[in-house]
Amino acid sequence: MAVRRSVAFLAVSAILTGCGGDGGSTTTSGPTAATPTPTATPAPTSTAAGCSLRERQDWVATQLREWYLFYDTLPSSFDPTRYTDVGTYLDSLTATARAQNKDRYFTYLTSIKEENAYYNSGSIAGFGWRFGLTQDGRLYVTEAYEGAPGLIAGVDRGAEIVAIGTSAANLQITTSLYQSGGGSALSTALGPDTPGTTRYFQIRDAGGTRTISVTKSDFTLTPVSSRYGAQIITDAGQRYGYVNLRTFIKTADPTLRAAFQQFRTAGVTNIIVDLRYNGGGGVPIAELLSNLLGGGHSTSDVMSYTSFRPEKAEYNETTYFTPEPQSVAATRIAFIGTGNTASASEFVINTFPPYLHGNAALIGSNTYGKPVGQIGLDKTACDDRLRVIAFATQNAARQGAYYNGLAVTSNGVPSPLEASCRADDDISYPMGDPHEASTRSALDFLQGKSCTRITTATATATATAIGAAPATTSAATRAMLVTALREPLLPAGPRISPAQREVPGLF
Repeated sequence: MAVRRSVAFLAVSAILTGCGGDGGSTTTSGPTAATPTPTATPAPTSTAAGCSLRERQDWVATQLREWYLFYDTLPSSFDPTRYTDVGTYLDSLTATARAQNKDRYFTYLTSIKEENAYYNSGSIAGFGWRFGLTQDGRLYVTEAYEGAPGLIAGVDRGAEIVAIGTSAANLQITTSLYQSGGGSALSTALGPDTPGTTRYFQIRDAGGTRTISVTKSDFTLTPVSSRYGAQIITDAGQRYGYVNLRTFIKTADPTLRAAFQQFRTAGVTNIIVDLRYNGGGGVPIAELLSNLLGGGHSTSDVMSYTSFRPEKAEYNETTYFTPEPQSVAATRIAFIGTGNTASASEFVINTFPPYLHGNAALIGSNTYGKPVGQIGLDKTACDDRLRVIAFATQNAARQGAYYNGLAVTSNGVPSPLEASCRADDDISYPMGDPHEASTRSALDFLQGKSCTRITTATATATATAIGAAPATTSAATRAMLVTALREPLLPAGPRISPAQREVPGLF
């Protein structure tokens, strides 16, 4: 069960198309971009018509038979009687595709109400921190979100969470919690994601070590940071555009347009796009970002191909560039990514190699590997939305199938990237700071400097070097070293919120 949660958390939904429905049944008109209003969706109840366990299980099986991209991997018979919930039954149906590395829990059941609230406005509840976990169980804040309790309490990127407790008197050391129960023990110690949940933390950062209390509350996650998310960096006498997109939700639209208008006005054509923690989101924002970067393209230039299963080929689509008033004709693009970079993020990165070739590069480490997308099928009476893998995407050169990540060969298919540069995620500096390792490497690439290509071999070598780092290494240097091994902390239990799927490590 622990493996399931770990993989599911990174298996973020990224290229989102919705299938609306009513009366507890799915749409019959095929995938659309319709999104129901959150308040119109009733909370699921055991007495709602069509919402018994067996009825929900049968509904899920019916949708997979009709829409699942990997239809040939489905079992010949669907027996739900052995399963006590819908989620585990659904996982059993997709097990073969998962074993083939095609559907790593990308197909799942979620709440219509919660998903709409997140994708429409970024509304969530929590501390507003993104946590990263090292191999030895040390817990770090890798990002803090504006307007959320964590940052208001003065805790930002680079802080170590040394201990967690429900009071100052019962603080438990995080490494001890990890040794006793892994990441799940840490996640449980953080408490439920409900407003009013209070936890005490011993914090170690540049200001020293202190104990604070923080209470979870509702907040709105801004997709582009107001502090560092969009800026023009001057380095070596040249100017570069930098934009950091946290998640592909609707509210990113005006901020992205404003950022690129700033770049356009300044005449900047060398751009850094930081997607290092971005697990995905909506395809309209992915297309917008691609169009903002692709101002030099005509409306006859292909952005992507979308392909459904053969009997749904009527929904196949070719998407073309549509430059926006704020678009920049980017001449070189450095995409910062990590293993948390997935789906819609990978879609954007994969768009540019056919046109920019070696002038578009991945900086950091290999991405997650999700070249497929979900449609949303709704059973509204039960507040059920089935996100089912229904289509695959390719770039203009028909390159896709990067199930092992964009930077490496997947099942004999070469990487679509002609350029990449390995770099660490250095949490001892803010993202977008020229001193931060990945940002520095991105600037170096834009300046034409040489670098070490991202490969499986270099990732292994990095891990070995970090494990051998002596305890006497300076705090800032060690912080930089350990980040290459840092994975997002995963939620305990089978339930993962839409926000946690798209922003790995969010609490």
